[in-house]
Amino acid sequence: MIGVRSIVVVLLCITVVAPIVLYTDRLGSFESPPSTKQESIEDSIEDVSTFPFSAADSSHLNLLPQETSTVLKEPIGLVYTDDDSINRRNLPQALQLGESREHVSARVLSTTTEEDQNKQGSQGSDGSLEKADTIGEHVSGEDAIDVDDHDGKISKLTHDSTEEPLVKGTILEQQQATETSDGNKKRPETYKQNDQLPSDARVQQLKDQLIQAKVFLSLPVVKSNPHLTRELRLRVKEVTRVVGEATKDSDLPRNAKEKMKAMEQTLLKGKQVQDDCAASVKKLRAMIHSTEEQLHVLKKQTLFLTQLTAKTLPKGLHCLPLRLTTDYYKLNASQQQFTNQENLEDPKLYHYAIFSDNILATAVVVNSTVVNAKDATKHVFHIVTDRLNYAAMRMWFLGNPPGKATIQVQNIEDFKWLNASYSPVLKQLASPAMIDYYFKAHRATSDSNLKFRNPKYLSILNHLRFYLPEVFPKLNKVLFLDDDIVVQKDLTGLWSVDLKGNVNGAVETCGESFHRFDRYLNFSNPLIAKNFDPRACGWAYGMNVFDLVQWKRQKITEVYHNWQNLNHDRQLWKLGTLPPGLITFWKRTFPLNRSWHVLGLGYNHNVNHKEIERAAVMHYNGNMKPWLEISIPKFRSYWTKYVNYGHVYLRECNINP
Repeated sequence: MIGVRSIVVVLLCITVVAPIVLYTDRLGSFESPPSTKQESIEDSIEDVSTFPFSAADSSHLNLLPQETSTVLKEPIGLVYTDDDSINRRNLPQALQLGESREHVSARVLSTTTEEDQNKQGSQGSDGSLEKADTIGEHVSGEDAIDVDDHDGKISKLTHDSTEEPLVKGTILEQQQATETSDGNKKRPETYKQNDQLPSDARVQQLKDQLIQAKVFLSLPVVKSNPHLTRELRLRVKEVTRVVGEATKDSDLPRNAKEKMKAMEQTLLKGKQVQDDCAASVKKLRAMIHSTEEQLHVLKKQTLFLTQLTAKTLPKGLHCLPLRLTTDYYKLNASQQQFTNQENLEDPKLYHYAIFSDNILATAVVVNSTVVNAKDATKHVFHIVTDRLNYAAMRMWFLGNPPGKATIQVQNIEDFKWLNASYSPVLKQLASPAMIDYYFKAHRATSDSNLKFRNPKYLSILNHLRFYLPEVFPKLNKVLFLDDDIVVQKDLTGLWSVDLKGNVNGAVETCGESFHRFDRYLNFSNPLIAKNFDPRACGWAYGMNVFDLVQWKRQKITEVYHNWQNLNHDRQLWKLGTLPPGLITFWKRTFPLNRSWHVLGLGYNHNVNHKEIERAAVMHYNGNMKPWLEISIPKFRSYWTKYVNYGHVYLRECNINP
């Protein structure tokens, strides 16, 4: 019995002790010296190589899951941003533990290795490299990533291994190219924003650098550093030369990027020298104030020069009437007469009224109307000019008749009924106060707005539009045209428009706030405030249909005279014809379709091209008339195509497109 019991105890000891001994021996092998450890690893590798692994038949050792692939995968390199909490949520719990500095460095090294491997693969498949969105805080200026904003390629990437690892501020590679449901990579929002950069982004950046450099050059601490001062001045000259007159990035030379980087490096040196932010802010404020003052002065100069140019007659347009007048008086009496004069008072025809002293502009109005008319024989043009240009105007249309249309040219001096006793405006224009206002503008009592001193306001031709029934006593309806318009379509449809008892048919100009009544009339005056609505829509002169029958019935000319008498001291409105027109035809104007008349080609660079093409009449209202050098270039061709610049008079007077 004792023997059996001893055998059982021995077997039990062997069963319990043997695994402990074997396990302890295995641990000792891991703690062996380096030479022994290396031999053990080599033996283990040989043993493992002979052991068959397969995805279909994998043994489970110690209940640990095995890899189902024969390829040993490298750990995915993850570089975290500051907001680790976002990235850690999706990691296994074991990876959410704090890691040592060595582990972080190893992870960064693994990322760099994997990126190097991915570069070859991505170049082979896509032909380009992904661009990093941000740069770590610890990267110096020389080690920064060289990024071209246009092609999105990385041309340089260096990092000193002794510096802090690039952990902060770097975007995960997995975030740069996210997988869609169908397995295709799509670019994140950052790339979409970069694709939508403005066309002048680099130009603006260069200009900003120039401002920074000038600020540094004005600071005492920088002035005391001769080397930095010379370098900044050199960079300013280089960048100024590069920018030149460029308005968009495509206008910049090829070396613009190189100069921008050189300036950036110099500015970094300036920032290291200058650490007084208060001084920089003070200088910037002074620069802003100085710039605003210069801008104000330049605006005033621009306004003055623009108004002066608008008043001035170009040399060619001064030469033209002189040549025409000379040749007109060489003609005999029979040669000075127009044909088809029997049509002048026929109310069944289409009659136009044009009051102008500009021969070339009037010719464009007539030519463009006739060219686009369906039946030119039914169109009659009544032109009224002053005594100085009467002979020249007649000579031009005698030598250049507008097809089969009828022409009449009259001298305003022949209207004996138009005198100071009948017209209040004529009396006012001849008054000493008006002469003082126009010719002694340097006095303090004069109005500072040069717009109202334009000589056209002194011309009775400008006010003749308020006397249409007297000028055309036998006509029922007249289409009034300014001399700064161009006709693109047939206008005969305007005579069939029902004005519904109104006198004036015009296109309203409510699209802009400054085209309402309060822009033209003085609503601080009780008389104006009582009778008119400050927010009422204005309308445009330039193309107006006037019903002369209703004009006479409603005594429009008398209404005009009454308001002119009330405005003898210019307290109701300034000079001009639109303010009294708004008053005279108040509640007597029928709004025409906007497609008949488009305005703004003489001051607005942004007139819609579709509106221009759709309009029957284009109006160059404003100072930038198409016959002046200050005209808007993109709108000038609509006017010049109706001018024959090969004409002998135009060539001799050097009038060119």
